Amino acid sequence: MTPPAGARHYTISSTAGKHGDIWSWTRPDGKVAYRMSMSLRGWITEDDSLMTLGPDGRPIAIAIRGYTDQGDATEDFNVDGNGVAHWKTVVDSGSAPFAGKRYNTYGGPWLTGEKDIEALVRAGDKGIDLLPNGHATMTIGQSVQIDGPQGPKTVKLAYVKGYGFSPSPFWLDSDNRFFGNAGVISLLPEGYEKAGPKLKDIQDKATAAMVRDIAHQFLSPANRTPTLVDHVLMFDSVAGRYLPDRAVLIVDGKVAAVGAGGSIKAPAGATVIDGRAKTLLPGLWDSHQHVGGDWNLLQNLATGMTNYRSPGTLIDEALDIIKRRAAGDLLAPDGKISVIIDRKDPLAAQGALTVNSAAETIAAVDKVKAAGLWGVKFYTSMNPAWIAPGAAEAHRLGLHVHGHVPAGMRPLDAVRAGYDEVTHINFIMMQAMPQEVVDKANTAARLEGPAKYGKDVDLDSPAMKAFYAELARRGTIIDPTLSVWEPLMTSDGTTISPEYAPFADIAPPSVARGWKIGGYPLFGGLTRDDFKKSFDKMVGVVGKLHQAGVRIVAGTDGYGLELVRELELYQIAGLTNPEAIQTATIVPARMVGMADRTGSIEPGKTADIILVDGDVSKKLGNLRHVRTVFLDGYRLDGDALRKASGLTGMPK
Repeated sequence: MTPPAGARHYTISSTAGKHGDIWSWTRPDGKVAYRMSMSLRGWITEDDSLMTLGPDGRPIAIAIRGYTDQGDATEDFNVDGNGVAHWKTVVDSGSAPFAGKRYNTYGGPWLTGEKDIEALVRAGDKGIDLLPNGHATMTIGQSVQIDGPQGPKTVKLAYVKGYGFSPSPFWLDSDNRFFGNAGVISLLPEGYEKAGPKLKDIQDKATAAMVRDIAHQFLSPANRTPTLVDHVLMFDSVAGRYLPDRAVLIVDGKVAAVGAGGSIKAPAGATVIDGRAKTLLPGLWDSHQHVGGDWNLLQNLATGMTNYRSPGTLIDEALDIIKRRAAGDLLAPDGKISVIIDRKDPLAAQGALTVNSAAETIAAVDKVKAAGLWGVKFYTSMNPAWIAPGAAEAHRLGLHVHGHVPAGMRPLDAVRAGYDEVTHINFIMMQAMPQEVVDKANTAARLEGPAKYGKDVDLDSPAMKAFYAELARRGTIIDPTLSVWEPLMTSDGTTISPEYAPFADIAPPSVARGWKIGGYPLFGGLTRDDFKKSFDKMVGVVGKLHQAGVRIVAGTDGYGLELVRELELYQIAGLTNPEAIQTATIVPARMVGMADRTGSIEPGKTADIILVDGDVSKKLGNLRHVRTVFLDGYRLDGDALRKASGLTGMPK
């Protein structure tokens, strides 16, 4: 649709610049129209929504058309003359009585949610019942004044529960109507973009206050008393083997002793855990976790993650997380953080330090070092000529260098220019892509190229073998994130992708519904089967890299719930069960320089350990069955962690 002159205009923006627009207007026939157009780092969304409101203000008909990077956006909803609601999307369809409920759309322009926000304000404490299922409530908090095109404006922070794992922040205007969202990516009325960081800072502080009490509850002295786990199957991550019938004693936050089952005497007042039919492992690492959300960090613990490597977090957010965690005010894994550096460009990464020259690249690297952070991550719109000087400066300062491969470069070019690590397997596949794909790798070509040509790549060709060998010789690390590409390339809308299926029954209904996607839009006569064959080659190249001696670190670039599926895919690629788990334990600990205190279960090391139900040596999926998490020696109950993080039970 084409917005008329005078249509309400919202923009989608971040500190890196503007990424898109949404317009809304009321047509002569009374229907409310929305138009969204967004390019986020080259991923395109173009969709429209047309909404008919009933006498009570509830939408009684909704039509959505267009596409996103997750596929066809087509969606229809209507209420028939008998009061029965009907809906159909690319992933589901159904019918139910409409009385007293509101339909929660699967997709559509982001601004369409304003009608639900208005309904939640009117509903007060009782909230609203949702279709297909679920219940939502809202609380309204503090007010703040911001500046914009019409002068000072008062807005109010509100939180909605029921749509996600945790309370979701929104901003209302002085009349309690939807004003906007603030975050790393903000949706705000045109002209108010500069208010985004201020609003985000306020809501981040409010969220921090919510999670502080949870942290104090778990990080209590009662949870740091000595613990003996006896007669347990233990994973030795250094040797890459399972040791049956072991005993592990934890005292004062550290591993005090490891021995044969029954050989260690528990100190007075210790908690003794019978480890039979369980597996004890080092806490898991997610090496591609963009930390920043307090609730997500809590959920990471609930799924067995005690450490992470963030390949891109805003400097202020990173320092805030580190400070609050050290003070015991944030329940979160421990880890190392990089900052993204990208060329100032419409396709620049949101949250990046943007630069316009080699000198500015070096200055950005210096800024990361001055903040005390661990590494720099170069992105896809960087000028290739700036990589070598930027990497040289980073190495001079002792920083790790990794990232996406800039358009115009192949991964081997980036490694020769100074990369210590390449993130995402699609950029590894760029080594075998046609030049026209490589030249546009800062657009959707970074997926579409491997999707189109990947199936035909000979992974055993002399050129590819030489590629693997040079990566191994240089000590290059690869962060594949296969679990990012699996749903995009293989999903057809009929089932939930394997990384989320075990959590579907214990997640909020709207979250579980969102996990079911139609897959990346097909193009150029390709079929979903072609995409699957190309994904199989992505999995295969991980195996080839490992065989050549290239170090692999497991990362998700998602919630973190995907981590076990990432390891399962490595096993499919040819890694053994122990080798797969090493990519999420000792290997990342060594990568970030923390192997002297974490990554394995050894006397003297920090007790970052997980106890899971079942025998992990026989099935990696048992890693999802977290019974107890030891974080810095604190003994945290898995069921309580799951409940606090928005999960309602043990994953399948």
